[in-house]
Amino acid sequence: MNDFMSGGMHRLWKDAFVDTLHPVGPLKCLDVAGGTGDIAFRIAEQLSKSSRGTEGSEITVCDINSSMLQVGEERAAKVLPNVDPSLFRWVEGNAEHLDFEDNSFDVYTIVFGIRNVTHVDRAIKEAYRVLKPGGRFMCMEFSQVPNPLIRQFYDAYSFNVIPLLGDKVANDRASYQYLVESIRQFPPQEKFKTMIEDAGFKRVTYTNFTFGVTAMHSGFKF
Repeated sequence: MNDFMSGGMHRLWKDAFVDTLHPVGPLKCLDVAGGTGDIAFRIAEQLSKSSRGTEGSEITVCDINSSMLQVGEERAAKVLPNVDPSLFRWVEGNAEHLDFEDNSFDVYTIVFGIRNVTHVDRAIKEAYRVLKPGGRFMCMEFSQVPNPLIRQFYDAYSFNVIPLLGDKVANDRASYQYLVESIRQFPPQEKFKTMIEDAGFKRVTYTNFTFGVTAMHSGFKF
C-alpha cells in the first residue's frame, strides 16, 4: 500500500534517511515504531558493509504493536539471511514510556511513527532520556508542503485519491482517511524543530524531501 500511495518514493526516502545516519559500528540503536523492520534492516545492511561489520552492535526495534514486531522478526531471516539474528532485539513498548535505562543508545530513530503518538513532546523527551551523551535523534515524518501551488495539488491528491486507494486496495477507507487527516494535524517543520530543541537537543536541523511531503529531522544530545 505504501508503494501505491507514494509511487515507491517511501523506499527512496528511507534509503536517504539511513544514508544520512551513516551507521558505523559498534552501535547501539533504538528504532521506535519500527515493527516491520524497514529501517532496522537498512541500518543492519549498512553496518554489515562497514569495515567493522556488525560486531558489538545491537539494533533494538520497539513497537507498541506486538503483531508488527512478529512480522519484522519473521522478515529478518528472509531479508538479511547473512546477518546474525542476534543483532536484533524485538521489544513491545510505548514511545511515551520507554522501558530502557537512561543513556542507553547511540542512535534513536523513528520513521513515520511519531505522528501517531498521543503526546509527541513526551516521546521526544523519552528519546532524549535514553540516548547517550553525543547520541543522535533522527525522525522522518510526513510534513507540510510550503509551496502553495504544489500544496493545492498535494491536498487534492491526499484527500481524494489516498482514501480511495485505501478502499480499493486495502478495503479500509477509514484508516487512510485518518492517515491524511493526521498528516495535516502534525506540526509543520519549524514548529517540530522547536519541539525537538525544547526537549534538550542541540544542532537540530531538518531536510525536506519531495517538496516537503516528508521531512527528516536530526538532533544531538550533548
